Amino acid sequence: MLPTLPGRLQTRIFILLTVGALLTLVVTPLLPMEGGLTEKYRATFLILFATTVLGLVWELVYQALQQFRWEKDWPTLFGLLTGVNEGLLIWLLVSANVIPGLTSVNFVAFVIDFAVVWTGTWLWVNGPMRVPFIRWRFRGGRLL
Repeated sequence: MLPTLPGRLQTRIFILLTVGALLTLVVTPLLPMEGGLTEKYRATFLILFATTVLGLVWELVYQALQQFRWEKDWPTLFGLLTGVNEGLLIWLLVSANVIPGLTSVNFVAFVIDFAVVWTGTWLWVNGPMRVPFIRWRFRGGRLL
């Protein structure tokens, strides 16, 4: 299966807003952040939303880069490692106070949150997602 750009965009949005949201719900109370639980959830969900929106731009960049590869696709491990690029960009935006509504988040809390959500969503897409969405692979990663 070779994921198409629309398929990757759909999958990214769906997975981050379902699996990513569930993981965010679970990990947020455990994060070493100041403030009450409401402030913690607000910060982590703003980070998740920013990751989703900027991830759509990243997909366009990845699509352009993949055109130089023979298979026109990434090896599976590259999919996991792209979290480093995306995490660094999101952290730069968080630390520069560019994300609207987000004040300060400490680095350790950000790394834990981002790593858990990114790894969890990556594992879901490369494993269990193929069970409930059996035709997903054959439709270029499209859900609709």
